[in-house]
Amino acid sequence: MVTEPGGSDTATLTGLFGLSGRVAVVTGASSGLGLGFARVLAGAGATVYAAARRLDRLTELARADPRIVPVRCDVTRDADRIALVDRCYAESGRLDVLVNNAGRPGPPQAERETDAEFRAILELNLLAGFHLATDAATRLPEGATASYINISSVIGLVSTAPIGGASYAASKAGTLGLTRELAGQWGRRGIRVNAVVPGWFDTEMTDGLFGNEKSAGWVRRNTMLGRGGRTGEVDGAVLFLASDASTYVTGQTLVVDGGWTAR
Repeated sequence: MVTEPGGSDTATLTGLFGLSGRVAVVTGASSGLGLGFARVLAGAGATVYAAARRLDRLTELARADPRIVPVRCDVTRDADRIALVDRCYAESGRLDVLVNNAGRPGPPQAERETDAEFRAILELNLLAGFHLATDAATRLPEGATASYINISSVIGLVSTAPIGGASYAASKAGTLGLTRELAGQWGRRGIRVNAVVPGWFDTEMTDGLFGNEKSAGWVRRNTMLGRGGRTGEVDGAVLFLASDASTYVTGQTLVVDGGWTAR
């Protein structure tokens, strides 16, 4: 269908970005960026299994949209990860979109970080997403397609010392390498794997960064747009990668950082 220059075709846009009939999982969905991802995917028509440890927050989120299904899940537990994928297939018979978002930072100073703390960050930020992706890929029916989206960080691309931390940087850099490798292994099966790299956003994870004028000024000075990210500004990237608008995109890193890493 051809439209006039400068115009748009609603059916075409819906076809590109609509997710009606599809099933998604978003981990770390009880707050911050993950909460926004769950909302935008549900808003595009998907049934979204919103997973996190804080079931009360997920239940509140689900009240606003019946397409959101709250699931209590600690992604560091093998049993919880398996149960999450089990529930998707038992109730919906499919899993089309996986957003590996759950994560947390570690201690900022490497010499003060114990081996146990380092392992714990890798388990949550890297291993959990790997296991969920491989479990989902193993169960994907022959001929079906899927989109897996791993949420990394600018800290996985460049040093942001003194903010960041060794374990967090290692886990987020590892996420990018994992994304490329899984995309290479699974591309011919119709599974696309991409990463989204957010810059500085005011969330629970960055608590204190924007409330302190010194650190907030640091963000403004070093970001090309002169500000931190606003609520919802990563959602479009995730929707793009989840939808048919990106059917020829895999193994890529989509950076949403206001120009932080381009300077």
